[in-house]
Amino acid sequence: MTVQTLDTAATGHPIAVRRRKRKTSAEIGQIGIYAFLIIAALFFAIPLFIMISTSLKTAEEIRSGSIFDLPQALDFSAWVKAWSTACIGRECDGISGGVWNSIKIMVPSTFLSILIAAINGYALSQWRIKWSGAMLALLMLGAFIPFQVMIYPLVRMASMAGIYGTLPAVIIVHVLFGLPILTLIFRNFYVSLPPELIKAARVDGAGFFTIFFRIILPMSQNIIVVALILSLTGVWNDYLLSLIFAGRENLPMTVELATLVGTRIGLPEYNVNMAATLLTALPPLLLYLFSGRYFVRGITAGAVKG
Repeated sequence: MTVQTLDTAATGHPIAVRRRKRKTSAEIGQIGIYAFLIIAALFFAIPLFIMISTSLKTAEEIRSGSIFDLPQALDFSAWVKAWSTACIGRECDGISGGVWNSIKIMVPSTFLSILIAAINGYALSQWRIKWSGAMLALLMLGAFIPFQVMIYPLVRMASMAGIYGTLPAVIIVHVLFGLPILTLIFRNFYVSLPPELIKAARVDGAGFFTIFFRIILPMSQNIIVVALILSLTGVWNDYLLSLIFAGRENLPMTVELATLVGTRIGLPEYNVNMAATLLTALPPLLLYLFSGRYFVRGITAGAVKG
């Protein structure tokens, strides 16, 4: 009897042994993946838990206990105060005054960014435009240059145009900064469309905008949701551009939140600050929760393919 035969007799059939080893390796890999996912989830969940828990505590509970302690009772007075009576500067109207300003900035900025980016992406992908590659490269260049570098020239241009410190100024700036990445997203999606579709429409006499609005745009629902989430999140969470270009009468929630948190009058109210932060972050979070399915579809349809 050979040595191999003796080993096989002792441990079982060689194929069965290899299968057990492969199964063990797969189980170890699966445990590693789950461990990584749990750690990653805790990395984001623990700060969120502390914020929610602190916002529901009274000031006495915060000062006497640990940040990980659960609130003794659900107290929403901090949320009410953050929304309606918290003092921001010399006014005590809470952060509710900035909601309408945020909406006035967000809606036109998001709508114009998506519309122009979709038209750009369609033109760059389906129409033979001279120097289209160079134009796309120049557009992409704007996505990688830090926007802080361009603030002073934009301030001077807005001032010369007479719109500095107004709503149109901050909307135009948001549209300009949102165009590069959104154009790339739409262009990559439209490249995957069959060119025969466009050719057939041209044969029927349809022009550029007829094809775009009647054929291309109705097919772009998932990719529009992707662009909508990215654009809306960027505009809603913006602080610096709104602070510089919007003017005192149009300051959004993020600027008021920063002013509220930075106020140093009396004892700091951490529960009010946490509640105000959660209220400010709520709209983009709700949008993602309700449209997350379409976001995933848009990603898998080629939204962010290189």
